[in-house]
Formats: sequence, structure tokens, C-alpha cells
Amino acid sequence: MSGSSITPQTSTFRSALDFLTGQLRQIGLFIALIVIVLFFQITTGGITLAPINVSNLIIQNSYILILAIGMVMVIIAGHIDLSVGSVVAFIGAAAGVLITKMGVPWPVAVVLCLVLGALIGAWQGFWIAYFKIPAFIVTLAGMLTFRGLTEITLQNTAISPFPDGFRAIGAGFLPDLGGGQTIVEPLTIILAVLVVLGMIGFGIRGRMTRRKFAVEDEPLWWFIAKLAFTSLLIALVAYLLASYNGTPIALVILGVLTVVYSAIMARSVWGRHIYAIGGNPLAASLSGVKTPRVTFTLFINMGVLSALAGLVFTSQLNLASPRNGDGFELDAIAAVFIGGAAVTGGIGKITGAIIGGLIIGILNNGMSILGVGTEYQALIKGLVLLAAVAFDVFNKRRSGR
Repeated sequence: MSGSSITPQTSTFRSALDFLTGQLRQIGLFIALIVIVLFFQITTGGITLAPINVSNLIIQNSYILILAIGMVMVIIAGHIDLSVGSVVAFIGAAAGVLITKMGVPWPVAVVLCLVLGALIGAWQGFWIAYFKIPAFIVTLAGMLTFRGLTEITLQNTAISPFPDGFRAIGAGFLPDLGGGQTIVEPLTIILAVLVVLGMIGFGIRGRMTRRKFAVEDEPLWWFIAKLAFTSLLIALVAYLLASYNGTPIALVILGVLTVVYSAIMARSVWGRHIYAIGGNPLAASLSGVKTPRVTFTLFINMGVLSALAGLVFTSQLNLASPRNGDGFELDAIAAVFIGGAAVTGGIGKITGAIIGGLIIGILNNGMSILGVGTEYQALIKGLVLLAAVAFDVFNKRRSGR
């Protein structure tokens, strides 16, 4: 009798609970983000979600989020890159010399700096991939080397100002289609609608494909809830941005990178090989994965993204300085681990790194508004990082049991 007392409703509830437990990592990340936003929204008297603050929050954290996209790929493969902050500074110094000292047109200088970033990544990737020197050592040397090259290039002075076109990369906005005469900026709303429709369309198409091949393991209610939540979040952010100056160019760059790299990691052979190397390097090699080549190209990619972050930061600050990029590597690494990447490699997502970076950015922004001292800000961020890694370890142990 006791066995037959389990009703269909109870069984459905238990199935839903088991599925949510399996999604604990992703759910916990979103809950943490929402709780932090609501906390600062209340304690700052509504400043956190004010349109101007949301716009500044995106702009001021865009370069860290760009670094986090590259860093999560490196960490998934079981490596790390400690040099990205110094590369950001060096690329900014190179851009300053090319544009202001040598008179190179800024679009040409941008391309040259991206190529320079690729060469830096190739230099470090060569030692890591083919000489088998640990990435920690190579990039630690790179951190010192490129910081020194930055000071040599700038001769320990700062370079400023930069042309308006270059400054728009990090601090500009897309054109206002309303000419400043509308309550909300129309182009931002149009882009948000297109993004939501595209997301829903690709989501439905992907679900239909998975069902066709009988590999769908996501309940319909969760699929709908996830799409609805993401759509509402995009709509809210778009409304806040449209109520101020519209869409920052840095957000467009970040959005394109997020979509492209998410697709690469989920669908491309290169992305699958990165996960395979991080999960089990020996098994990946025995399976035919060309580990040295994947590692080499991975660090080239990191170099290009570091260069892009350097250009965005320099254009936003309108200054190339020997001190640019200080601590950026720590923020990028923290964003990746807070975003759910495994310390041992093999696990992580681009979107998780973005959310982790946003959590750090909102913490910095909220604590600065509240007047919290820098020493306490560092303490709190350190505890948040420790909690994120501890949560990851707890999840692994629970899954093992």
C-alpha cells in the first residue's frame, strides 16, 4: 500500500526537484547575481539600477568581461594566463605610440595592435605547447616582461589624448535614431527585440533537433522558464540603456564575442578539443587530439582578446599609462571561477564567465557607491571567490556520492 501511495503529482515533483538539483551550479549563479543586485539596489537607494549607472557598469567592466571570455577557455583546457594585465598595458602603450606619436590612422593602429596581440599569444603558446613549460611559469614571465616593455615603450610617461573615433570604441554609443527627442532610444529597443527573437528561434530549433535524435534531457517547463527569464532580463537591460544614451559600442563588441565564442565552444571541433584536453589530456591525445596545436592556438586567441581588451580600456580611459591593466588578470580569473569553471579544467562556459564578471563588477560598483574602503572591497571579493570555489568542490563531492 505504501508503494502505491506515490501519486503522479508526487512523481512529477520529485523529477522536477532532481532536475533542479542537477542544475544547481547554473541556478546558484543566477540567484547570486539577482540577490547581489537587489541588495545594492536597496542599500544604495535605487542607484544601482539607475539607467546611467547600468550604462557605466557595462562600459567600465567590458574589458574584464572580454578577458574573461579568453580566460575561461584557457582554464577549461587546464592552463592559466597571468600575463593578460601586462598585455593590456603593452597594447595600450603600442596604440598610444602608433596613433599619437607616429600619426598612424587609428583604424590601422587597431589592426596592428590585434596582430601584435596574436604574436604575443603565439610567443607564449609556443613555450607552453611545444616546450611543455607550465603555463603558470610562462605567463608569469610574460607578466613581468610585458610590464617592462610597457614602461620602456612609454618611457615611464603617459600618452593622451586619443582621436574621437578611437575613444568611441570603449566609451561611445550607437547612433540615437530618435535624435534625442524620444523617451527611450529606438535602436536599443529594436536590437533587444531582434536578440530575443533570435534567442527564442535558435532555442526552439536546437530543442527540436535534440528531440529528433532523442538526446533531449531538458523538461519543457524548464526550457520555457529559462527563455522567459532571459528575455525579461534582456528587456530590462535594454529599457534601462534606452532611457539613457542607448547601446554602448563596448556592449556590442562584448555581445558579438559572447555569441561567437559560445557557439565555438559548444559546436566546433576546436571547442570540443579544448574541453577534452582539460578533462583528460592523456585520453584526448590518445583519441587523436593534436594537443600542442590546440594549446598553441588557444594562447594566440588569448593574446588577441587581451589586445582587444587593451584597446577598449585605453580608448575608454583616453590614456596609455604604465600602470594600466594592474590586477586585471586577477579579476578575469576570479570571474571565471565565480562563473562556475572547475579548478581542475574540463568544465566551464562563456556565459558563466560573463555572469561571474558581472558579479564582480556589481560588487565593485555597489561598494564604491556605499563608500566601502578598498581594503574591505578586496576582502569581500576574496571571500566571494573562495565561496565560489568551495561551492564547486561541494558539487563535485555530492555528484561523486
